[in-house]
Amino acid sequence: MTESLLLSAPAGPSGTPGPAERVLPLRRPGRWVAAVVVLVLVSQASHGLITNPFYQWDRFAYWFLRPVVLDGLLITLQVTAYSAVLGLVGGVLLALGRLSGNAVLRSVSWTYIWLFRSVPLIVVLLFLYNFSALYPTLSVGVPFGPAFFTFDESRLATDIVVAVVGLSLCEAAYAAEIVRAGVLSVDQGQHEAAAALGLPRRYQFARIVFPQALRSIVPSYVNQLIGLLKATSLVFYVSLLDLFGSVQSLASTYPGDVVPLLLVATAWYVILTSLVSAVQFYVERYYARGALRTVPPTPLQQARARLRDLKIRFRKETTP
Repeated sequence: MTESLLLSAPAGPSGTPGPAERVLPLRRPGRWVAAVVVLVLVSQASHGLITNPFYQWDRFAYWFLRPVVLDGLLITLQVTAYSAVLGLVGGVLLALGRLSGNAVLRSVSWTYIWLFRSVPLIVVLLFLYNFSALYPTLSVGVPFGPAFFTFDESRLATDIVVAVVGLSLCEAAYAAEIVRAGVLSVDQGQHEAAAALGLPRRYQFARIVFPQALRSIVPSYVNQLIGLLKATSLVFYVSLLDLFGSVQSLASTYPGDVVPLLLVATAWYVILTSLVSAVQFYVERYYARGALRTVPPTPLQQARARLRDLKIRFRKETTP
């Protein structure tokens, strides 16, 4: 109990009720001690972060909105957006392959997921970056027969294409397991009810199963998306100057600003992941409408409720 309650005392011998007694809440000194310790540690860390001249906050403010940094940020957003969409589409296809009744599709999907979850992302990116040494030209035509179209791989595979393809290939492997777990989380009765209605398999998945699976897919995939956003820092190794690549290049040119430049990259990654987390909250809230009696309140609604509770408590304490 967090607030005092007034209870009537048992009736006396004459049957008249006794005076009201105040029930005190249970004391929890351990919570206050832990809160004080945490506040002290946070204040010390904040003080050191603000007052330490080594961080060079003036140089941080100078670099934060420089065009070269914003250009790298734009490339990071582009690579993340393309890779997230292509990875999710590939993950859905791979998940359907693993859930398929065809042994070939199951085997190929499982092998793909096993391979790209085993190989580090940096290895995939470097392999694709040097792919033109293995296959200088790509052709489309009859298998083991004449080619109809031929492409120069070195011209087709630009730096951003290599980055997007590499990230998408790895992202699809992880997204496939997330989608498969979400589909399996749907109650079997939903599958049986859809089949009993005589609906086509494609319609069952698109209109009944997948919307319910999204409640389980969204939190896990947004977490994976945050990991993808940070993994874009590896595209610097394939000569693509994203946010981290731009910061790294500037740090080599201005060695005295290494720490503020790293803080600039850190701040932008924190901002981007915070925005993704905010979007995740509202997407989860949208898909929870059919599963919960009441949807979770928004931060603004929570703040209003707390303010209303404080007003009610203040009135109770000040009313004689």
